[in-house]
Formats: sequence, C-alpha cells, structure tokens
Amino acid sequence: RQRERETRGIDALHQLYYDPNIENKNLAQKWLMQAQVSPQAWQFCWSLLSPDKVPEIQYFGASALHTKISRYWSDIPTDQYESLKTQLFSQIACFSTGSKMVLTRLCVALASLALNTMPEAWPGAVAEMVRVFQEEGGGVDGRARCLALLELLTVLPEEFQTSRLPQYRKGQVRGALGREWGSVCPLLQQLLRQTDSPGAVKARVLRCLSSWVLLDVPLNESEDLVHDCFSALPDPELFDTAVEAVVNAISQPDSQRYVNTLLKLVPQVLALQEQLREAVQNGDMETCHGICRIAVTLGENHSRTLLEQVDHWQSFLALVNMIMFCTGIPGHYPVNETTSSLTLTFWYTLQDEIMSFESDKQAVYLQVYRPVYFQLVDVLLHKAQFPTDQEYASWSSDEKEQFRIYRVDISDTLMYVYEMLGAELLSNLYDKLGRLLTNAEQPTSWQHTEALLYGFQSIAETIDVNYSDVIPGLIGLIPRISINNVQLADTVMFTIGALAEWLADHPVMLSSVLPLVLQALGNPDLSVSSVSTLKKICRECKYDLPPYATNIVAVSQEVLIKQIHKTSQCMWLMQALGFLLSALPVEDILRNLHSLITPYIQQLEKLADETPNPSNKLAIIHILGLLSNLFTTLDISKQDDESADGSAPPVKTAPPPPGPNPVVVVLQQVFALIQTVLSKWLNDSQVVEAVCAIFEKSVKTLLHDFAPMVSQLSEMLGQMYSTIPQASALDLTRQMVHIFASQTDHFPPIKALFELVTSVTLSIFQQGPRDHPDIVDSFMQLQAQVCFWFLISFTLGVLSLKFPEAPTVKSTCLFFTELLPHCSDVPPLARVVQEDGKLLMQAVLEGIGGGASRCLMDQFAEVLFSLNKHCFSLLAMWLKEALQPPGFPSSRVTTIQKDTFSHQILRERVNKRRVKEIVKEFTLLCRGLHGTEYAADY
Repeated sequence: RQRERETRGIDALHQLYYDPNIENKNLAQKWLMQAQVSPQAWQFCWSLLSPDKVPEIQYFGASALHTKISRYWSDIPTDQYESLKTQLFSQIACFSTGSKMVLTRLCVALASLALNTMPEAWPGAVAEMVRVFQEEGGGVDGRARCLALLELLTVLPEEFQTSRLPQYRKGQVRGALGREWGSVCPLLQQLLRQTDSPGAVKARVLRCLSSWVLLDVPLNESEDLVHDCFSALPDPELFDTAVEAVVNAISQPDSQRYVNTLLKLVPQVLALQEQLREAVQNGDMETCHGICRIAVTLGENHSRTLLEQVDHWQSFLALVNMIMFCTGIPGHYPVNETTSSLTLTFWYTLQDEIMSFESDKQAVYLQVYRPVYFQLVDVLLHKAQFPTDQEYASWSSDEKEQFRIYRVDISDTLMYVYEMLGAELLSNLYDKLGRLLTNAEQPTSWQHTEALLYGFQSIAETIDVNYSDVIPGLIGLIPRISINNVQLADTVMFTIGALAEWLADHPVMLSSVLPLVLQALGNPDLSVSSVSTLKKICRECKYDLPPYATNIVAVSQEVLIKQIHKTSQCMWLMQALGFLLSALPVEDILRNLHSLITPYIQQLEKLADETPNPSNKLAIIHILGLLSNLFTTLDISKQDDESADGSAPPVKTAPPPPGPNPVVVVLQQVFALIQTVLSKWLNDSQVVEAVCAIFEKSVKTLLHDFAPMVSQLSEMLGQMYSTIPQASALDLTRQMVHIFASQTDHFPPIKALFELVTSVTLSIFQQGPRDHPDIVDSFMQLQAQVCFWFLISFTLGVLSLKFPEAPTVKSTCLFFTELLPHCSDVPPLARVVQEDGKLLMQAVLEGIGGGASRCLMDQFAEVLFSLNKHCFSLLAMWLKEALQPPGFPSSRVTTIQKDTFSHQILRERVNKRRVKEIVKEFTLLCRGLHGTEYAADY
C-alpha cells in the first residue's frame, strides 16, 4: 500500500509539472496537498528523496517533510526527535552537492525542527549544526559542506520570522536564537576575511548576516561584520548582498541605542561618495541605488540620534549633503535614474526631528538646516522638470505614469517642507518665476516655468496661502506665460484651481484668470485640469461670479454639445454649473436651466420613443447623470459648502428665497418624461439606478425644500418597486424616510411607500431571497433606519442572517441592534420578540457555530449583547433550550463547553468587548480551530 501511494504521488507530480491539461493539473495538485498532510507522508517523503528520483519529486518529498514538521509537530513522539534530526542532517549532507532547491527545503525542514525543540529538547542547536558540518566525512568536500551549513544558518532566522509558533514560544525561541549568535558570528567573520574564500561563500555569508540581524542582534555585536560588509562593496559580485546586509543591520529598531557604533558608521558611509560619483559617471544605476539605500537608511533611522551628537554635527551635515546629491542625481526619473525617489522620506524624517526639539535647540538647528531645505526645493523642482518634448515622446506609457507619481511625491514633499520654510518659500518661488518671465534677453524653457508653477500649486493645494503677499503678483504673472505646451497649460490650470479660495477673498482678480480657464475648456487635452479648475472656482467664488455667469454657461454649453470631454468631466462640468447657478436670482436660474437642459430633454424624449438597445441605453444614462450632477450642487439657500459633493447633507445657514425651488420646478416638468423612460427600461438596473440618483441627490441637497415632490415621487417609487424590485429604489426610499417621515404632512405617502416595499420584499423572501442579496442588504438598511417608527416581521431578519453575503448579514445585525432596545417602550415589538426571539437567537448561534464567516462574529456578539441587555430572562430560557440538542450549534463542542458559553454570555450585560471575546473563543471551539495556528492571529 505504501508503494502504491508513492507511485500515485510520482504520477501526480508528473501531471502537475508536465501534463498540459489544466484539469489534470488541478486534480494532481489537490491530491498532492492532501497527501502532504496525511499520516502516511512520514513514510513516503523519505523514499521520494532517493537519488534515483528527479529533482521535482525530491523537492516534493522535502516540502512534505517541512509541512509535517512545521504544522503537525504534535504528531511526532518525543522519542523520535533525535532520529528525525539525524536523518535530516544526513539528507542535507547528501544534497549539499545536489539540487539547490531540494537542499534549501531540507534546510528549512531542519530549521523548523530546531525551532520546535529549542531550547529545552535541543539546547545549543546552532552550535551543534556548526560542529556537524565542520566535521570531515561522508565523502562531501569542504566547500559544499560550508555552503550547506550557511544555507541552514540563513534559513533558520527566516523560518522563525514566518513560523506559526504560539506567542509565548516565540519569545522563548527568539531568546534562544539570540544566545546562539555567539556561535554564528565568529564563523561568518572567519569566512568573510579569509583571502581564499570563494565569492559564492562570501555571498552566502552576507546573506546569512542579513538574515540574523533581523532577529535584533545588537549592533555593537555585529559591528565588525558590518565593517567587513563595507569592505565587500567594491566587489561587483558581492555588492547587492553587502548592501542588503548593511541596510538590515542599521535599520533594526534597537540599533539607535549604540551611538558610538553609529558614529563610526558615518565616515564609512561618507567614504562611499567616490564610488557613488564614479557610478553616476558610468551610468551604473544599480550601484547608485545601493549606495543611496545605505546613506538614506542611516540618515532616516538615526536622524535624531545623530543630530543630538553636537560634537559631530559636521559629519552628519556631510551625510545630509550626500543624500542631497542622491536626491539631485543627474538624469530623468525613471528612465535615466531610479535613485532619487528613495531619498524623499528622509527629508520628512529630518524635518520632523528638527521641529520636535525645544525652541532654543530648534533655532540652532534651523540656522544650519533651513539653507539646506531651500537647496532641497531647488533640487526637487529641477527633478520635477519634464524632459524635452522629443525625449518625452519616446517614453513608454508606463514610464510616463511612473514620472507622474514621482512628481506627486515631490509635490507632497514640497508641501511638507513649507511647514519649515513658511512664507519665505513662496517669496523665493515668486522671485524666480518673476525673473524667468520678465527677462527678455535670456530665453527660458517651458519646463523651467512649469516646474516653478508646480511648486506653487503643490503648496497652495493644501496650505492656506490667503495671507501671502506674493499671490497677487503670481496671478498677475500667469497671463504673461507663453503657453505652447499641454503639460505647461495643465499646470497653469491646476495652479489657478489651487488658488480658488484665495480668489474668493480677492474677486477682483477673477477677470485675470477666468478667460484662460474658459479658453482651456475647449481643448480636449486639458479636459481634467480645466474642468476641475472651473468647478473649484464656481464652488469657492460663486457669489462673485454672476457678472461672468452668461459667458461661463455659454462656453460650457458649447463644449458639452461638441462632446469635447469624457463622461466624468461632463459630470464635473454640470456640478460646476450647479454651483454657479446657485448664486443667481431664481428667474435667472430658471432661464439658464431652460437653455442648458432643454437640448438634453429633447434628446431624452426622442430616446424614450425608441426601442431599447445598448446604444440608446448609454445615452439615456449619460443624460440622467448630467441632470443628477447638476442637481447635486444647485442649491439656492445659503449654506456651508463643505459637504457640497453630495457625500453628506449640507448645513443650511439661511432660508431659501420664497417661491418654488428651481430644481423642484424642473423635476416636476420632466417627471412625466422620466416615468416614460422608466416604463421601457424598468428591468434595467443601471437605468433605474440613474433615475433614482437624480432624486436621491436632489433630496440630499434640497432637504425639506424637496417637499413638493414627496407625494408623486413616493407613488412612482411604489409603482417601480412593485413591478420590478431593485435595490436603488430602496436606497432612495431610505433617504425619503430619513428626511420626511417625521413630518406630519408627508407621513401618509411615506408610510404607504414603506408598507408597500415591505410587502413586496416579504414576497421576495417567500420566493427565494438568496437570488437578491443586494435587495436584502438595502432593505435591512432601510429597516434599521425606520425601526423607530415601524414594526416589521422578525422572519425577514432571521432569514437574512443565514445569507452567505457578509454585507447583508452585517446590515441585518445592525437592524436588530437598533430594534431590540425598543422592546420596553413598544409593546407590539415586545410581543414579537417574545414569540420569535428564540428563532433570532438560534440563527445567531448557527452562524457562530460555523454557518457564517468568522469576520461576522463581532456583529453576532452585538446582537447577543443587545438580547442580553433588553431581554435577559427570555435569553436565559432560549439559550438553555437551544443549546440542549446534541450537535448544535456544532458537533465539536461538548455540553460543558456550551454551558460555560451560556453562563459567560448571561453574566456580561455591560462589557460588550468581553462578549465579543467570548463569542470569538466559542466559534473557534465550534470550528475545531481552538489552540491551532489559525487561531493565533484571530
């Protein structure tokens, strides 16, 4: 039988590696995974390692060994530890001259064994490993034994980092490994310093060092080895591994305690500058990258420590200047260099450390480092410059995207640097831009101008520059810029947009920049920048725009009719117009609305008469989207605009003018047309969603001003949902209920709508609710919203708790936690809970017992907590009855464990966090996961 299993395993491996049929591969993989964890794996894995097998089969045997040792250690009798260790040592020796991938897996297996046995069962594990491999014998040459030992020592800390040891064991093993460093360090030093050590051995030594320092080996104990790493950097074959070792050593959190060692490292890093310059001259990007990583790691991780060593301020300043050289490294990112991006976080860190000192100390440091940061701004703006048009055209789309992201990172850095340099930075940028644009004798590149503007934009986008005395001059300079390039034009637009709040405080300057924005609207290449800038101006400056409104509307209409912009920009443009029209007199709003939307209404009328097809569907959704985005921002009441994007209802600060709201007027005019569209497209969820969005965004914006539409919209929603139930109709119903259900005048239509959608949804549940999780989700959110006013059937919620979709179950739990507190003050609800509450509790227990995802346990715990708090006596009785049947809620829990769970739950009526812990503990027991590695991170 063992032989059959081995043969079957070999066949499965051949299928996995060589069979072209994907189904056969999947079946083979499934069988192999099961075989790997089976009890028989202990026998067949050794035979799969025999020398007559191909490496792929040997690799599977080694992997099976590692799986058994790392995951099923408890299956191994203690009296077999020694023989298993001996066998692994023997196999590693055999494979030291064989397949590298099999050797590595065997080393990982022995490492896992060591972690499970140290320090009690295998004290001095590492010392024994070194001794075993240093002994001659077995016909294996010394170099192969040395490489095998280094591989084993390298994977040991790596296996520890990824092991699933319980937390208390991890602490013990980490301490034991730390004590073993004394056996490893001398060996590594000896091998690295021997002149006759082959390059492959030295490279493996460096890898081994990298692995061990991640165990927080004290920096002073690895100091000599780190020094040896610097000596290895000139060797191209060792460069990458030496860099990795140095970086890992000096980036350990504990290393900042060893100030003297750090101070010794600074001159070693500075000594790399000559090698760095040569690499730059030779275009050796890898070497530049590596040396920069070392310098940045030292500076970034130890800025404060090194700053505090005032007697060595010059050497740290030299390190800062070295990093500055790396920031400004010649060439365009990412085509000619990839190093400069590594340095940006260093400048954040250094600034944070300087600004965190007490004011007296800070003043001294600022005296030294403010000039450095002004230099940094110049370097960053130089690096942000676009290449020549010809060179940029040759870049791939991926390179252009990387450059765009790089410029965003530079922008963020400039914004942060402003916190240190303040208004002087803006003055500095303005002076440079002014000299650039007014010097007729010296021609300037558009790239230089664009970079300076980009600097302004970066700061003005997030920093309040209203107080700055250079912004009027900047606004005056912008019209003087000769814009003959898309990138420059884009930055001009974004800069104007960033200054929109300033323009709101200085409306006299609008006439300088608005013509540029309106002109740019007609250029499809400037679509995003021009439309977003106009939107910002219309939002921030709307009360100063009436004199320009006619022109803005006319230009916008023209570009919309010509279809210059993509859909998303068209939507933004409509939002901009909504802001603009909000500040006009009502009669002007209606006149502009008429001219603006009449062409779309006419187009919609035509589309409504056509037979539905994919083409006219897109056109209908586009028109409905334009209307909903217009109504999102069109609000004639004075308000706080912070939430004007529709994410939350804006805060009214003044009543609207008397008379009907213009949005309501328009909606009433097009209501019949929208009903006609719906009659043909009612079975298309995207069209229904687009229709509902018009009303939902209008309701959110207008709030109670939407009142005249409540009755007819409630009737239409009821008809829609009765014919073909859709989630978007429920979401709109929820908004209506939220705003109007508490108003006496509007309660009857809202109540009728709610009862109708409840009735229809209940019928869906009877037919098969699992086909409509989106409807159930939206409906339970609606119920949670209205449970204060209406009593609904528990049956619906109990069924929802058994859905496989997590969002639906979460919404249902929210509904119950909102509803149950009202048991005491709503007698009909108390009766329903008394009759059906046991069903609710059983559904919750079923989910905890394994019927639902573990990510939902907090929600189930909240329902139990709510039941315990508001229905204590009933819950005690229900728990006793529900947990009595054997095998419920899981066959894995005993009667004693169920009783313990019940008592723990009933005892906690105040501490919700404790109830969540109890539920998590119980669900692990129910699933058979308690005490396993899977429970460790839960």
